[in-house]
Amino acid sequence: MQTACQAVQHQKGRRQYKKLRNLVKDARHDCIVFANEFHQHSYLPREKGESMEKWQTRSIYNAAVWYYNHCLGQMPVVMVTEDEDAIRQYGNETEGVFVISFKNYLDNFWPDLKAAHELFDSILQARRERESESQENHGKEYPEHLPVEILEAGIKSGRYIQGTLNVNKHRAQLEAFVRLQGFGSKEAELQSDILIYGARARNRAIHGDVVAVELLPLHEWKGKTVALCENEAEDKAPADTTGDPMPTGKVVGIMQKNWRDYVVTFPSKEESQSQGRNTQKILVTPWDYRIPKIRISTQQAEALQDYRVVVRIDSWESTSLYPNGHFVRVLGRIGDLEGEIAAILVENSICVAPFSEIQMSEMPVSSSKNPWKVNPEEEKIRLDLRDTHLIFSIDPKGCEDVDDALSVRTLPNGNLELGVHIADVTHFVAANSYTDVEARARATTYYLADRRYDMLPSVLSADICSLLSGADRYAVSVLWELEKESYEMLRVSYNKTIIRSAYKLVYEAAQGLLDGDTSCVGDILELKDLDERTRQKKLAELVWAISKLTDIARHIRAKRDSCGALELEGVEIRVQLDDQRNIHDLIPKQPLEVHETVAECMILANHWVAKKISENFPHQALLRQHPPPRQEFFTELRECASAKGFSIDTRSNKALAESLDKANDPLDPVVNKLLRSMATHAMSNALYFSTGSCPEEEFHHYGLALEKYTHFTSPIRRYADIVVHRLLMAATLNETKGDVKDNVFSNKDLQELCRHINNRNRAAQRAQKQSTELFQCMYFKDKTPETDERCIADGVIYSIRTNGVLVFVPRYGIKGAAYMKNKEGLILSCQDDRSCEWKPGSLHRFQSKITSTTTTGESVTLSLFDHITVKILVQTSRCHTDTIKLEIIRNAPYQTSDTEVSQKNLHVVKSDLVKEVSQSAEAAQRAQEKARVEVVAEDYQEYCQTKGASLYQLLEEIRDLALLDVSADIRT
Repeated sequence: MQTACQAVQHQKGRRQYKKLRNLVKDARHDCIVFANEFHQHSYLPREKGESMEKWQTRSIYNAAVWYYNHCLGQMPVVMVTEDEDAIRQYGNETEGVFVISFKNYLDNFWPDLKAAHELFDSILQARRERESESQENHGKEYPEHLPVEILEAGIKSGRYIQGTLNVNKHRAQLEAFVRLQGFGSKEAELQSDILIYGARARNRAIHGDVVAVELLPLHEWKGKTVALCENEAEDKAPADTTGDPMPTGKVVGIMQKNWRDYVVTFPSKEESQSQGRNTQKILVTPWDYRIPKIRISTQQAEALQDYRVVVRIDSWESTSLYPNGHFVRVLGRIGDLEGEIAAILVENSICVAPFSEIQMSEMPVSSSKNPWKVNPEEEKIRLDLRDTHLIFSIDPKGCEDVDDALSVRTLPNGNLELGVHIADVTHFVAANSYTDVEARARATTYYLADRRYDMLPSVLSADICSLLSGADRYAVSVLWELEKESYEMLRVSYNKTIIRSAYKLVYEAAQGLLDGDTSCVGDILELKDLDERTRQKKLAELVWAISKLTDIARHIRAKRDSCGALELEGVEIRVQLDDQRNIHDLIPKQPLEVHETVAECMILANHWVAKKISENFPHQALLRQHPPPRQEFFTELRECASAKGFSIDTRSNKALAESLDKANDPLDPVVNKLLRSMATHAMSNALYFSTGSCPEEEFHHYGLALEKYTHFTSPIRRYADIVVHRLLMAATLNETKGDVKDNVFSNKDLQELCRHINNRNRAAQRAQKQSTELFQCMYFKDKTPETDERCIADGVIYSIRTNGVLVFVPRYGIKGAAYMKNKEGLILSCQDDRSCEWKPGSLHRFQSKITSTTTTGESVTLSLFDHITVKILVQTSRCHTDTIKLEIIRNAPYQTSDTEVSQKNLHVVKSDLVKEVSQSAEAAQRAQEKARVEVVAEDYQEYCQTKGASLYQLLEEIRDLALLDVSADIRT
């Protein structure tokens, strides 16, 4: 009801009103707002002397009665209210119109919905306690927030600075930083983020909130911590472990609360007793270190001590040390694989329920008995390439959802034609259909270490839209005519096509053909059953096509390199699957030239589509920008490079690329990999945006050295690509069917959608990284480091801290901290055989090295890029995620019994990591099945949509089970 929405806006404010309207706008909920105040039969004028609340209640009831009669009494209408006077007055007035409280609504209409009843009881109890506490006279723990109008005026005048609060997860109680985003005049003077030191200065702001900050006087500025620090011991960090003073401030108000669902753990029995006798109020500890403890009221605390639980924050008053919240639901047992995966999804606000019946009803039919076929009407309007083009795909082994294919041929005039063919997903996903709305909400396919959650139903992603060999498929093709010698682009066309891929190649086979290795021919299924003469003819055609494509790609890449394109470091893996589609092996992806060939063709298509849609829709095209990084973020990179005698020029992307190419140590290839990884860390993220939201000079993609760029080539797994396909169709085909141009978003709506997609992409990256860390910890958790050689590895130092070093372990792709000073104050000392032990002494940190000196005068120095031997341990935590911990055991490179770890052994270890964890988790789950308590009987179903291997991005983009924040998102 319109009246009810306005009541929420009036009583609860704009934020709650906006949340309500967004829920209604989501087509998946099948809701609309009925403008009852503008309808002649439901409008009621306000009577003289009548209060606003009474008039709103009367208006809503009158509209409910009208709607009941409008539906001819075929279904009851329920008006839910907590106004007891309204219930007494209207409860029995009209048959078929129920006016009841929310509790009665649940009791009468949903008596068996246990989760809803528990949630309501939790909210009601929290509300009562909040009202009770407001009547008590408590002293203030925090300053009051300033009114919104004062904050807005202060930001405009430059007195306050607006930004997003980012809490340091390693010192969550003390350190947070505000990343600038407002319009204050002081921002131009600041060259770094603003430090918020201590809980009182944070003033009840929670990680992710948009806050208003007042800078402190210069003499109160502090430095951020440069020492390694464990969360549980952060208050014990030495006072002399901070860097140079930086802008420091305090939060004076919250502009936007970005609260979400939080995964928490209840205190153990001993901790509960220490909290006091009142067991109704419990302080629960969030899974995320950056979130403060939350006080909730529940009678289930003892029963839920061994479970991950979801809670929501309701409020945080200035008189309370902690925020107040309420219980939502149970996820699973602490330590169980499925429960921990569920926690990762909730923490990243990822909701991936199975596709609904109504969404599946929109899907075309395709089965072994009734396979999907091309519509004759489509043949009339599409460009048919089935008999004129040799089209083939190149993908990782096991890939099923093939959304891109390539072609190259010689034209009658002697020129070349290069083609990139992308699955025509939008033909099957109508704008604003239920499937489209669901895909828009998900925004991307989510890939974890052992599974994926699809953006689209598999009937599309793995069948009808997958460009499989020998199958007729709809595509959107970009075709370029190239000069035969110089490869100069003469013209380009964009077409809706019908294609039939001739080959589904894997990267290794394509590279073999490129290198002249005919031994891989046996792996090409499409050539197996041919006679020798035909096979040799087709093989020659295929080899020519791959070679020509590679030559063209080299030329295109050289042009981008000349403009400053960056090659950033990312460790990728290939997944081998067994017959049951379980992960059998994880093999480090070997760099092949054919990888670059395919990537360069995709980048080319994305670039030209970006130019086309931005020309036709200058104010409402979806593009992708990569802003230049802030120069101060390159400080660590420059310092590390100088330790090896290299100079890194960061003044432009071209200068950076050239200096990174020169920073090679012929004796240690890991050095260049780490430097490129540091360069990646310094980069800002690439983001989607609407062309009407910023000036054209900001369209540039820094990493790719392109003026305009978008994503067009993966519509199966990215919603941004679906939007771009619709824009391209509207721009090039002048379609009238379905009013294509009516499906183009306005600049405002498109920018809002871009923010949503960017947010979901970041969530997907975090979830992928966290699931990788989970598998790493579960793999090492049950191993004995003293006897299991898999826990001993070679490590490379890549950063120096005041009390230790940061180390990269190439064997597992792990990054972690290694302390040189323990909790007892002893320092790491090395013996004559270079083994290490703890002794009294002191540490001295320099720019590129750290020296430990014992009280007896023995000293040892560790420098950047030194190779050392480390022991891999797991630091367990009941309330938080476990973490990998490294311990230096020898000041020398690790030597195995066979001198070197072979590539084969390396990927067997990686296979063990996923396979062993998955198998042990499944066995544990089966053992617990009969004993599982009622409260978690339905926990896991909503999270297990797709428990197969990750057959696209895990194959293409997942990092090598690493803690490297190396994102393909930055590169493309």
